[in-house]
Amino acid sequence: MKVDFNAKQREFAAYIRNPEANPAPADVAEQRMAMYRELFFNNIENFLSSNFPVIRKLLDDQQWLALAQDFFANHTCESPYFSEIPEEFIGFLQQERSHPDDFPFLVELAHYEWVEMALSIAKEELVINPLPIANLSTKSLQVSPLAWPLAYQYPVHKIAPNFLPLTPPESATFLIVYRDLYDEVVFLEITPMTYRLLAIIQEQPTAVASEVLAQIIAEMQHPQPQLIIDGGLQILKGLAEKNIITVVE
Repeated sequence: MKVDFNAKQREFAAYIRNPEANPAPADVAEQRMAMYRELFFNNIENFLSSNFPVIRKLLDDQQWLALAQDFFANHTCESPYFSEIPEEFIGFLQQERSHPDDFPFLVELAHYEWVEMALSIAKEELVINPLPIANLSTKSLQVSPLAWPLAYQYPVHKIAPNFLPLTPPESATFLIVYRDLYDEVVFLEITPMTYRLLAIIQEQPTAVASEVLAQIIAEMQHPQPQLIIDGGLQILKGLAEKNIITVVE
């Protein structure tokens, strides 16, 4: 008897995704389908658990499995690669997931946890600045592709089972996450001014340091520009020494 393979595949996948809402294929043993279901779901759940360890700690087993099942059953992944599942999970949380019991910081925390994995496997090469760095104010600067400035409403780097902020604080959290000389991913909390410096450099990759600082002074309307220049150069020097920014000769 001729079998519609595509229809059979959809029937098979629908049951594996959500056996409570879809019947099992009639011509496949129930025990075998249960084995397939467990194998597929456990692979996804284990991968999510290893990539989002803080979220996993914040949720009890029932809450975590319900979240993983919601993703498994309802999200259509665009990528076939396991390494891109965490990014798919973030997209699911942002665009598809709607649950009143979710922590308000869930999406931001998921993104923060994803960054470490994404940077650890990024293919870009680290550009190392020659030291010492002289005449920095006259040099063009670029943000390393292995350094990501991040801004969050919640202090995601502090969230733990004993610290669960349910409302965002008055001040945002600014971080720089970068991969260092030893291929370790490092997280640093930075000031709003440092974040703005990095943002301007990203927006104007050919601007020299003095132009970047001049824009900061204009935006802040600071009454003592030299303080901003001196402090800004110190910040940029520290970023360059960590190869977070690249000094272009």
